[in-house]
Amino acid sequence: MKRLLMISGLLLLGACSAEPGSEQWCAAKKEQPKSEWSSSDAATYARRCLIDGTAVGSEDWCEDLSGKDKGEWTADEAKSYAKHCVI
Repeated sequence: MKRLLMISGLLLLGACSAEPGSEQWCAAKKEQPKSEWSSSDAATYARRCLIDGTAVGSEDWCEDLSGKDKGEWTADEAKSYAKHCVI
């Protein structure tokens, strides 16, 4: 029982974290000291947060992805599109 509660808690906490590259994630990283960033965080921040409209889930990002052939989408892009762009 204790194990089930612990696993459930971890899953709930994981579901609440912002998706890397999303607008929420970019805002959180902007406030975090850069010395605490991983190299992956820095690369994602540079690719998704420095240029307006490139953050995952932004209106421009959704429009750009919808113009791309769905056969060329990655699994992560399809998941993010469904999560952020389909209402």
